[in-house]
Amino acid sequence: MTSPAQGPAELDGQARAELLCYLVVGHLVARSRTGEWLRTDHLVESMRLWLAGNGANACWSDRIRLGTLSQKLAGEFGALTPFADSALLAKLFTDGWRLDYRSPVVRGIHAACEAELAGDGGPI
Repeated sequence: MTSPAQGPAELDGQARAELLCYLVVGHLVARSRTGEWLRTDHLVESMRLWLAGNGANACWSDRIRLGTLSQKLAGEFGALTPFADSALLAKLFTDGWRLDYRSPVVRGIHAACEAELAGDGGPI
């Protein structure tokens, strides 16, 4: 996604959906463990870690938009009983806190993220 001479790449539609999915799952994990959504500082840190780990960059408006959408979507998923189970949520990750896209649950959350991005009027 990046070359050393160019620096981190701006997010494309697929990267936006992947970051949004990561943040949604982060909110769900936080809620299952603490009863609360990610605090703002943890949301910002999660976003920073994902961007650095994927060689990407996001402008401030993308960061705000994705942060806001992540809590909205997490609230929708969080209403479903399985998403309150921290053991189930832990299985959505591979090593290094990367989401396991082989999981049908992760693919379902990702599809919801893509649909949300396509429907909110912003670029996907």
